[in-house]
Amino acid sequence: MSAPNPVIQSIEQDFLRDEPLPDFRPGDTVKVWVRITEGQKTRLQAFEGVCIRRTKAGPRSCFTVRKISYSVGVERVFPDNSPNVDRVEVSARGRVRRSRLYYLRGRTGKAARIKERTFDKSKLEGDVSSGKTAAKKERVAKRAEAKVAAPKPASKKDAKRAKRKAAKQKKVADKKGGKKADE
Repeated sequence: MSAPNPVIQSIEQDFLRDEPLPDFRPGDTVKVWVRITEGQKTRLQAFEGVCIRRTKAGPRSCFTVRKISYSVGVERVFPDNSPNVDRVEVSARGRVRRSRLYYLRGRTGKAARIKERTFDKSKLEGDVSSGKTAAKKERVAKRAEAKVAAPKPASKKDAKRAKRKAAKQKKVADKKGGKKADE
Protein backbone atom coordinates (compact mmCIF):
# COMPACT_ATOMS: atom_id res chain seq x y z
CA MET A 1 0.00 0.00 0.00
CA SER A 2 1.32 3.42 -0.89
CA ALA A 3 1.92 6.21 1.59
CA PRO A 4 -1.24 8.16 2.49
CA ASN A 5 -1.80 11.62 1.14
CA PRO A 6 -0.50 14.37 3.51
CA VAL A 7 -3.87 16.15 3.35
CA ILE A 8 -5.67 12.97 4.49
CA GLN A 9 -3.10 12.48 7.24
CA SER A 10 -3.65 15.99 8.58
CA ILE A 11 -7.44 15.47 8.60
CA GLU A 12 -7.09 12.11 10.38
CA GLN A 13 -4.88 13.67 13.08
CA ASP A 14 -7.83 15.82 14.15
CA PHE A 15 -9.93 12.74 14.93
CA LEU A 16 -7.36 10.74 16.91
CA ARG A 17 -8.18 9.66 20.46
CA ASP A 18 -6.73 11.82 23.25
CA GLU A 19 -6.03 8.93 25.63
CA PRO A 20 -4.78 5.74 23.96
CA LEU A 21 -6.56 2.43 24.54
CA PRO A 22 -4.93 -0.05 26.93
CA ASP A 23 -2.63 -2.69 25.48
CA PHE A 24 -4.58 -5.80 24.56
CA ARG A 25 -4.31 -8.42 21.86
CA PRO A 26 -6.36 -11.23 20.35
CA GLY A 27 -7.45 -13.75 22.98
CA ASP A 28 -7.91 -11.14 25.70
CA THR A 29 -11.34 -10.70 27.24
CA VAL A 30 -12.27 -7.03 27.00
CA LYS A 31 -15.19 -4.88 28.08
CA VAL A 32 -15.88 -2.07 25.61
CA TRP A 33 -17.98 0.81 26.88
CA VAL A 34 -19.97 2.17 23.92
CA ARG A 35 -21.92 5.43 23.79
CA ILE A 36 -25.48 4.82 22.65
CA THR A 37 -27.72 7.71 21.65
CA GLU A 38 -31.47 7.26 22.09
CA GLY A 39 -33.30 10.41 21.06
CA GLN A 40 -31.74 13.25 23.05
CA LYS A 41 -30.17 11.00 25.71
CA THR A 42 -26.83 9.24 25.53
CA ARG A 43 -25.82 6.38 27.78
CA LEU A 44 -22.93 3.93 28.10
CA GLN A 45 -23.45 0.25 27.36
CA ALA A 46 -20.86 -2.46 27.95
CA PHE A 47 -20.04 -5.03 25.29
CA GLU A 48 -17.90 -7.75 26.87
CA GLY A 49 -16.30 -10.55 24.91
CA VAL A 50 -13.11 -12.00 23.46
CA CYS A 51 -11.01 -9.91 21.11
CA ILE A 52 -10.67 -12.12 18.03
CA ARG A 53 -8.86 -9.67 15.77
CA ARG A 54 -6.74 -6.54 16.04
CA THR A 55 -5.80 -4.44 13.03
CA LYS A 56 -3.13 -1.82 13.61
CA ALA A 57 -3.13 0.68 10.78
CA GLY A 58 -2.41 3.98 12.51
CA PRO A 59 -5.53 6.13 12.71
CA ARG A 60 -7.60 3.48 10.93
CA SER A 61 -6.80 0.67 13.38
CA CYS A 62 -9.68 -1.36 14.79
CA PHE A 63 -10.48 -4.49 16.78
CA THR A 64 -13.21 -7.13 16.68
CA VAL A 65 -14.90 -8.44 19.83
CA ARG A 66 -17.01 -11.61 19.90
CA LYS A 67 -19.47 -12.64 22.59
CA ILE A 68 -22.25 -15.19 22.95
CA SER A 69 -25.62 -13.60 23.70
CA TYR A 70 -28.57 -15.93 24.31
CA SER A 71 -26.68 -18.76 22.56
CA VAL A 72 -26.09 -16.62 19.46
CA GLY A 73 -22.62 -15.40 18.54
CA VAL A 74 -22.37 -11.62 18.18
CA GLU A 75 -19.33 -9.84 16.76
CA ARG A 76 -18.72 -6.12 16.66
CA VAL A 77 -15.92 -4.19 15.00
CA PHE A 78 -14.78 -1.12 16.92
CA PRO A 79 -12.48 1.51 15.40
CA ASP A 80 -9.78 2.49 17.91
CA ASN A 81 -10.41 6.20 17.39
CA SER A 82 -14.20 6.08 17.31
CA PRO A 83 -15.86 8.78 19.42
CA ASN A 84 -18.53 6.20 20.33
CA VAL A 85 -16.00 4.02 22.19
CA ASP A 86 -15.74 5.59 25.63
CA ARG A 87 -13.18 3.21 27.17
CA VAL A 88 -11.89 -0.35 27.00
CA GLU A 89 -11.19 -2.49 30.08
CA VAL A 90 -9.12 -5.66 29.87
CA SER A 91 -10.64 -8.24 32.24
CA ALA A 92 -8.50 -11.29 31.34
CA ARG A 93 -5.47 -11.98 29.22
CA GLY A 94 -5.70 -15.02 26.96
CA ARG A 95 -2.89 -17.28 25.77
CA VAL A 96 -3.33 -17.92 22.05
CA ARG A 97 -0.95 -18.67 19.20
CA ARG A 98 -2.77 -16.89 16.40
CA SER A 99 -3.52 -13.29 15.51
CA ARG A 100 -6.96 -14.07 14.05
CA LEU A 101 -9.20 -16.25 16.20
CA TYR A 102 -11.86 -17.00 13.60
CA TYR A 103 -11.86 -20.66 14.64
CA LEU A 104 -13.87 -19.62 17.72
CA ARG A 105 -16.86 -19.01 15.45
CA GLY A 106 -17.37 -22.75 15.05
CA ARG A 107 -16.96 -23.54 18.74
CA THR A 108 -19.31 -23.21 21.69
CA GLY A 109 -19.15 -23.94 25.40
CA LYS A 110 -16.00 -25.48 26.80
CA ALA A 111 -14.47 -25.89 23.35
CA ALA A 112 -14.39 -22.10 22.98
CA ARG A 113 -12.41 -21.52 26.18
CA ILE A 114 -9.05 -19.76 26.07
CA LYS A 115 -6.32 -20.40 28.63
CA GLU A 116 -5.32 -17.42 30.72
CA ARG A 117 -1.93 -15.83 30.18
CA THR A 118 -0.10 -15.12 33.41
CA PHE A 119 2.56 -12.49 33.18
CA ASP A 120 4.29 -10.46 35.87
CA LYS A 121 6.22 -7.44 34.63
CA SER A 122 7.93 -7.01 38.00
CA LYS A 123 9.91 -10.21 37.39
CA LEU A 124 11.35 -8.92 34.15
CA GLU A 125 14.95 -7.79 34.03
CA GLY A 126 16.84 -6.11 31.22
CA ASP A 127 17.18 -9.39 29.29
CA VAL A 128 13.88 -9.07 27.43
CA SER A 129 15.38 -9.77 24.01
CA SER A 130 16.17 -13.40 24.83
CA GLY A 131 12.80 -13.85 26.55
CA LYS A 132 14.30 -15.00 29.88
CA THR A 133 12.73 -13.62 33.03
CA ALA A 134 14.31 -13.31 36.45
CA ALA A 135 12.20 -16.18 37.79
CA LYS A 136 13.34 -18.48 35.01
CA LYS A 137 16.98 -17.56 35.66
CA GLU A 138 16.52 -18.41 39.35
CA ARG A 139 15.01 -21.82 38.53
CA VAL A 140 17.89 -22.64 36.19
CA ALA A 141 20.42 -21.61 38.86
CA LYS A 142 18.69 -23.79 41.50
CA ARG A 143 18.71 -26.80 39.17
CA ALA A 144 22.40 -26.33 38.51
CA GLU A 145 23.12 -26.17 42.27
CA ALA A 146 21.06 -29.31 42.88
CA LYS A 147 23.00 -31.20 40.20
CA VAL A 148 26.31 -30.24 41.80
CA ALA A 149 25.14 -31.03 45.36
CA ALA A 150 23.62 -34.47 44.67
CA PRO A 151 25.33 -36.44 41.90
CA LYS A 152 22.95 -38.61 39.95
CA PRO A 153 23.53 -42.35 39.52
CA ALA A 154 25.03 -43.44 36.22
CA SER A 155 21.80 -45.08 35.02
CA LYS A 156 18.24 -45.89 36.02
CA LYS A 157 19.30 -49.41 36.98
CA ASP A 158 21.85 -48.02 39.44
CA ALA A 159 19.21 -45.77 40.94
CA LYS A 160 16.83 -48.73 41.41
CA ARG A 161 19.60 -50.82 42.97
CA ALA A 162 20.46 -48.04 45.42
CA LYS A 163 16.79 -47.66 46.32
CA ARG A 164 16.35 -51.41 46.90
CA LYS A 165 19.54 -51.53 48.98
CA ALA A 166 18.36 -48.66 51.18
CA ALA A 167 14.95 -50.33 51.67
CA LYS A 168 16.62 -53.65 52.56
CA GLN A 169 18.90 -51.96 55.10
CA LYS A 170 15.92 -50.22 56.65
CA LYS A 171 14.01 -53.52 56.86
CA VAL A 172 16.97 -55.23 58.59
CA ALA A 173 17.34 -52.33 61.02
CA ASP A 174 13.62 -52.53 61.87
CA LYS A 175 13.89 -56.31 62.59
CA LYS A 176 16.89 -55.80 64.86
CA GLY A 177 15.09 -53.01 66.68
CA GLY A 178 12.01 -55.24 67.11
CA LYS A 179 13.98 -58.19 68.62
CA LYS A 180 15.61 -55.96 71.22
CA ALA A 181 12.21 -54.66 72.26
CA ASP A 182 10.91 -58.28 72.72
CA GLU A 183 13.81 -59.39 74.98
